[in-house]
Amino acid sequence: MADVKISAEVRSEFGKGAARRARRENKVPGVIYGHGADTVHVTLPGHPLMMALKTANALITLDIDGRSELVIPKAVQRNAIKGDIEHVDLLAVKRGEKVTVEVAVHTEGELAPGANLLENVLNTLTVEAEATHIPQSVTVSIEGLDAGDSIVAKDVPLPSGTTLVTDEDAVVIQVLAAQAEEPDAAEGAETAEV
Repeated sequence: MADVKISAEVRSEFGKGAARRARRENKVPGVIYGHGADTVHVTLPGHPLMMALKTANALITLDIDGRSELVIPKAVQRNAIKGDIEHVDLLAVKRGEKVTVEVAVHTEGELAPGANLLENVLNTLTVEAEATHIPQSVTVSIEGLDAGDSIVAKDVPLPSGTTLVTDEDAVVIQVLAAQAEEPDAAEGAETAEV
């Protein structure tokens, strides 16, 4: 898990015009909320924020007017065409506090011999973990699985200190039998005429 330090400025202007001015200066408007405190509106430098968000569930230490605030990203809005970050919602956390996040599911190993298809039913699992020890991903072994086999959420190994929030009987991965394509009726008729 990445622990990144970014300087932020408290924002006093709001609305589309203020947000556009901030983006022209390569800054991203955002809000910090959590722990029952008032929402704090901030602007963050665009490039360091973009680099921090490349890591899933990044733990960010914000320096706001000389005080430190530990946050994790909860929602990121991006420009639909350019992909630039337009706004970020940050959740304030404390060391030792449990948070609920989604982590990516990765697979390793080889399926049983044969023409089988692997279907990732769930690409992420919702878990609860300590804010400073959030796993970036979980890995599932698919070694030797055959058509009809599946792995449910409770069978996914989680790091210590991490608990599953997703329904434990939810199918995460399943193996399907490959189906041969049937020839089109029109193609069959053409070959019969020749």
